[in-house]
Amino acid sequence: MPLNILVSVFQNTMQYLTLSDLAIAMLILFICSAAIQRLTTNGPMLWPVVGIVPTVLVNVQNTYDFATDALIKTGGTFPFRGIWFGKCYGVVTVVPANIEYILKTRFTNFPKGKYYRERFAELLGDGIFNADDQTWRDQRRAVTAEMHSSQYAEYSADTIRSLVHSKLLVLINWLSKTGSCVDLQDLFLRFTFDNICRAAFGVDPGCLAIGLPDIPFANEFERATELILFRFTVPPFVWKLMRALNIGTEKQLSAAIQTVHEFAEKTVSDRRDEFKKVNGFSERYDLLSRLMVTAAKFSDKMLKDLCISFILAGRDTSSVGLTWFFWLLHRHPDVERCILDEITNIIKRRTETNVGNPANSHLEIVFTAEELKKMVYLQAAISEALRLYPPVPLDFKEVLEDDVLPDGTFVKEGARVIYSMYSMARMEGIWGKDCKEFKPERWLRDGKCINESASKYVVFNAGPRLCIGKKFAYMQMKMVAASILLRYHVVVQEKQEVVPKLTTTLYMRNGLRVNFQRRENGLICNVN
Repeated sequence: MPLNILVSVFQNTMQYLTLSDLAIAMLILFICSAAIQRLTTNGPMLWPVVGIVPTVLVNVQNTYDFATDALIKTGGTFPFRGIWFGKCYGVVTVVPANIEYILKTRFTNFPKGKYYRERFAELLGDGIFNADDQTWRDQRRAVTAEMHSSQYAEYSADTIRSLVHSKLLVLINWLSKTGSCVDLQDLFLRFTFDNICRAAFGVDPGCLAIGLPDIPFANEFERATELILFRFTVPPFVWKLMRALNIGTEKQLSAAIQTVHEFAEKTVSDRRDEFKKVNGFSERYDLLSRLMVTAAKFSDKMLKDLCISFILAGRDTSSVGLTWFFWLLHRHPDVERCILDEITNIIKRRTETNVGNPANSHLEIVFTAEELKKMVYLQAAISEALRLYPPVPLDFKEVLEDDVLPDGTFVKEGARVIYSMYSMARMEGIWGKDCKEFKPERWLRDGKCINESASKYVVFNAGPRLCIGKKFAYMQMKMVAASILLRYHVVVQEKQEVVPKLTTTLYMRNGLRVNFQRRENGLICNVN
């Protein structure tokens, strides 16, 4: 049929169509497109134009469980796509073989990528937590050498021990005597913030002072990490335009980051001045001081970025893990009793062999590093809590070149591969039929605590990016948990809604309100 006849037919047809007819036709086309998408794609609904966005918004209150159900139904992997002009697409997976391929086998093809880095750029700069390629390798090499040294190991252990006994337990004792209710999540965030600042910067922000004072640096650091989340929820042009105009969340973010950087820059500058006065010699063993000595090529900006990255990595993870751990103990008193029995037996052995500090009562006991290592059931319980409620619930990598995952899934250059640690814990194919149960025994074998494959238990990452501070984190959590449980019963207030918050870290959305009841010789007593 000649073109002019086709045009004539189209024009004649259009004159009989109203706007409502066109709207109906577009609606039918939209529904048909959605139906075809639904029939040809596994996983959550991908709508025309807007992709997975409406599906996510409908399930925003239970995103993690919704994603878990979708992964179970699809066998462990499903595709996703955002708004068409947002350039956000890829796959979500929990298949261990895929995880190992991404994080280890083909590590170089799955970096953090530009999408992630540019959203954290102002806060973290080129710090290790936000870096790729040679910048990351240089920092990783220098930090690993320092953190694995005997001097730093001893320093970090002393830091944790001192903070627990001189600050945390003193504060809890005050809360117990006054009968005060406190948000346990906030309490642990304060502890880990002070601890990581001591370890990374060699300074004490004072978050654990009696009365729980507001600390501008700590407040603005938390505010910055929460505001950055907005950048992950909208197309790039939205937040970039807001940043250029300095309005809305971007204006607030800029102010928060300025406070954080001013503190970090002053700390680095003051330490430089201190080193100049002593001709580069110092008896300090915090990470900043050691890197000034051993990594001379690192600029002050690099040192600042590196330390801020460590605060981000070390503050939220341990505190959130400890909060979920104590909530799980509240729900499983039998596990709490087993931990107390283990601690009691260790104290008895101390008395029999005269090991450790002399103590007139259990309230004066300070656990040694060797005693913490012997607390295998406690470590198993902590590992199990981290499995069920991983502090970082999901992570993603960017694809540099077209690739095929071990389960046969094709991933295109520029795509993002999201892997969900929260969902992995709830997959029967990975952890068995009892996967949703809090069961520390799954980590014990022949009286020892076992390690699981990093591609199955990705809480501390895997491959070349395996968490440098894993040992530090366990020591910190065990010291805090054992010291508190020996002295206090943590009473979780009733009628609280305990659910995860949708952020980059698995916070409890409403915190966790608790009271502390003093123990005497393993028994609970009221001392109000």
